[in-house]
Amino acid sequence: MILNYSIRLFLILLLLPVVGWAAPKPDLWAFWQADDPQSVRTVDYQAWNVFLEKYLRKGDINLVDYAAVTAADHAALKAFVQNLTTNQVRRLNRAEQKAFWINLYNALTVQVILDHYPVKSIRDIDISPGFFSDGPWGKKLVKIEGQEVSLDDIEHRILRPIFRDNRIHYALNCASIGCPQLQAKAFTAANMEELLNLAAREFTNHPRAVTVRKGGLAVSSLYKWFQVDFGGKEAGVLAHLQQYADESLLVQLKRVQSIDSYDYDWSLNQSSE
Repeated sequence: MILNYSIRLFLILLLLPVVGWAAPKPDLWAFWQADDPQSVRTVDYQAWNVFLEKYLRKGDINLVDYAAVTAADHAALKAFVQNLTTNQVRRLNRAEQKAFWINLYNALTVQVILDHYPVKSIRDIDISPGFFSDGPWGKKLVKIEGQEVSLDDIEHRILRPIFRDNRIHYALNCASIGCPQLQAKAFTAANMEELLNLAAREFTNHPRAVTVRKGGLAVSSLYKWFQVDFGGKEAGVLAHLQQYADESLLVQLKRVQSIDSYDYDWSLNQSSE
C-alpha cells in the first residue's frame, strides 16, 4: 500500500511540470440534446438565492464564507441540489435548461467544498476516478433522469457543446480566486443575457483576467484552456476581450498583438470574515 502510494506520488511529481492542468474538450452527450420548445415549466432556485444572500460576501472578488455555513444550511443546500435532480430536464425549453445546468454546477461545487471543508483549494479534493485524479470534476455526483452526472459532464458534455456560448465560462464558478465571480443570484431564463454579460464584463476588467504591463499582456489561463471556445487562436481571445473591456482597458488592448503569459490562482474563494 505504502509502496503503491509512493510510486503514484513520484509519477505525479515527475509529470506535473509536463502535463500541468488542461480542460477537457467539448464532447457532446447526445442524451441531453432533447428539449421541449413549447414548455413553460420553470425551476425554483429560491433556496440557492437564500444561501447566496446569507453566505456570499460581495466585493472586488465575491467570496464564500464557508466557515460560517451552519450544519442546517449545509443540509439545506444538499436538499436543494437533490431537489434539482428530480427535474425532468429534457422537458424544459432550451433557455430553462441553460439556467438549470449553470445553477446546478455552481450549487454542486459549493456543496463539494462544504463536504470536504476545510481545504485550501478545490484541487485538493481528489475524488475523481483515475490514477492521476485531480479535483472533484470527474466524480459522478448526482443522478438525473437515470444518468449519473459529474461537474465535467455539465460543463464539457452539456453546456459547452449544446449552447456554444463562451460566456458560460464566466457563469460557472470553480471555487477559486482565479475563477470568474460566483454571481449573487441564480441564473434564470429571464435574467440570463443580463447576468452573462455582467459576468463577462466583471471578469474581463479585473486584473486576475487581464493585465497589460511593460512585460506585455498577461491573461487568465482560462483563455488558454478554453481557447477553442474563443476562436481557437490568440487573435480570437484578444477580439473577445476587447468586446467586454471598459474604455481604459480597450485602449491598452488595441496596442497589443499577442498574449505573453497566462496565470491562474487556484486558492479557495473563501471569505476571512
